[in-house]
Amino acid sequence: MIKAVSFDLWDTVIHDDSDEPKRAAQGLRSKKEERRHLVWEALNKVAPIDYETVRLAYDVSEAAFNHVWHDQHVTWTVTERIDVVLNGLGRTLPQETYREVIRAHEDMEITVMPDPIEGIAEALDDLSKRYKLCVVSDAIVSPGRCLRQWLELNGLKKYFSGYAFSDEVGYSKPHRDMFASVAQQLSVNMDEMVHVGDRDHNDIKGPQELGMKAILFTGTRDNDKATTSANAICEDHKELPAIVDGLAQDS
Repeated sequence: MIKAVSFDLWDTVIHDDSDEPKRAAQGLRSKKEERRHLVWEALNKVAPIDYETVRLAYDVSEAAFNHVWHDQHVTWTVTERIDVVLNGLGRTLPQETYREVIRAHEDMEITVMPDPIEGIAEALDDLSKRYKLCVVSDAIVSPGRCLRQWLELNGLKKYFSGYAFSDEVGYSKPHRDMFASVAQQLSVNMDEMVHVGDRDHNDIKGPQELGMKAILFTGTRDNDKATTSANAICEDHKELPAIVDGLAQDS
């Protein structure tokens, strides 16, 4: 019996990078460039440093982050990522400036918000009448604090009763602890849950290995559609409640 539905956020609930056109329209740098500029500007105020040197150090830290994320299932916090950049440069920042740089990174997707994916509010409203709902999301830059804030500001937080963010759990998907955390919060067994997400390795095969069912959402990203082991594929959120109900009847 399916009692709960867990949701990935990025490209499942939140349309990733839909904030970039908004930033461009406001004359702002892309998120990638702004993050590097924030560190360079802070360091350059303390002592002159070439922007390209900072950019290269930042690129190296991102490559290291991706390696740890994919191979060890851990997402470094923004603080840890900035520390890698500073250590690589052999530099430090005054504590107040250091905190400002970290906060600016964390809040970037709240200051200019990406959009909810079309139809997600209606799907959550429908599903919440029959199932417990929760979030299981990696925190790539925006931490759980900000992702909760995004959900609240977009009127979606009210539908969720549990949260597992990688910066808070200490591991990222598909690590067992991410899914076990919300199962405990919702007082359900993992085999009583179905997970919805857009990446086959993290959101489909990971949950399935834990005894869960999994739905691949392809409305914004369909890279894994041809090779997925998902129990079902959802191309549009208006289809999601019926898909979940169908899996619940078959269980």
